This record gives sequence, structure tokens and C-alpha cells, in this order.
Amino acid sequence: MVDKNSPLPIYYQLEEEIKQLINSEQLKPGELLPSEREYAEKHNISRMTVRQAINNLASEGLLFRQKGKGTFVAEQKFEQNLQGLTSFSEDMRARGLQPSSRLVSFAEKSADENIAAKLQVNQGEAIFQIERIRMADQSPLAAETIYTPKKIAGNMTKQDFAPSFYEYIENTRGYKIKHANQEIESALATQKEIDHLQLEPGDPVLLIERLTYLNTDEPFEYVISAYRADKYKFKLQMPR
Repeated sequence: MVDKNSPLPIYYQLEEEIKQLINSEQLKPGELLPSEREYAEKHNISRMTVRQAINNLASEGLLFRQKGKGTFVAEQKFEQNLQGLTSFSEDMRARGLQPSSRLVSFAEKSADENIAAKLQVNQGEAIFQIERIRMADQSPLAAETIYTPKKIAGNMTKQDFAPSFYEYIENTRGYKIKHANQEIESALATQKEIDHLQLEPGDPVLLIERLTYLNTDEPFEYVISAYRADKYKFKLQMPR
């Protein structure tokens, strides 16, 4: 409840009240919020104060507006900590979600000049190129294209790859994964990404380019991923 005797601004108190209802799932994704007038009457505050709180929560991605319909609770974004290297499957399981993938293509190819340079292999050397859609509880989150040298992946099959590529590399192939270098930028979704991720034209994605290394400092995975920007965010602690 809003406390007018509190030193905290009233709009901030209302924000926290709504956040608490969202976090406790008393307000669920897609649920319509009370109107500004209803909030104002309930707390005996101005509609301008209510509007400020709603605007702030919308800018945080917790709420969204539909013209003529009202304000709704947004689907909450998945947050990934960038300070550790975990697989998508490990990350989703840690959240109590069921990870899954839909394989789009799985092929053995010859490395072109660009991929050979990334993976530090000879041009023309055998590699695997895999395209898949990553999902959590059957909801599509990312479209990935993965390149890995056959000399490391061995005679990998679709069945080997499907559950978790990292688990296959470490548990089946016997390698140890050490670290990854990753770059992130924003972009508009391509038609292919729109189709795979159930997006609309003009929707943004987070493009992630990652090169992952074994403990021998040998690169074994080059990945280009497009994550739904409305469902994913990245977190990084920056000590001084």
C-alpha cells in the first residue's frame, strides 16, 4: 500500500507495489491492469502520479500498453549472467524450465575462409554446421547457427547433439571447456528469424557472436545467435 508519510516518492511506492504483484504472480503475463483512474481512487493519489509509475514500469519492460485496451503485464525476460560460461540447457534447468531444441539443419561441410579462420582450421577442413531453435517450456527464444570442427566433434550425429552440445563435448568426447569470447549487438530480425522466433517485421533481436575454447585454448565452437529482445536480457557485474 502507498504510505503518504513515507520519504519515498508515491510513484515509486506504487511501482514497487505492482512489481511485487508481478513477482509473486498475483499479476500474470498478459493480465490487464486496473485503469489509472482505479489506481488513483484506490490510493487517493493523482492520475499523473499513477501514469508516472506505469510509464516507468513500461520502460523497464514489465508492462505494455495496447491502444484502446489498456495496460497489460508483459512476459518477463530471461536474464543471463555474462560472468560465467553455461550452456543454454544448463541455464534453463537452473531456472526450473524445460530446455528443448528444434533442429533446422545438420550438415557436414568444408570450412570456408571465414569459418576456417574463426576455428583455426585449414580452409576446406571438415566441419559441422548446425542450425537450431532454442526453446524454454516450448517457447522459442533464440535461433542459432553453430560451427564446430569434425576433428573435435568426431562422428557426431543429430542424436548426440540434440540434448546438449556442451555435455556431448565434455562427457562423450572427453574435452574440457575453458572459456568463451562473446560480442552482443542489436539488430532488426531477418525474415528467417521472424519465421523461426514467431516475431513481427521490425521486431528487434539481440545478435550474439561467440567463440568458445577448450582448456587447450583451441577454439571448438563458433556460434551466431539471434535472441528475442523482448524475452531476453543480459546481466554483468562490473567491479571497480
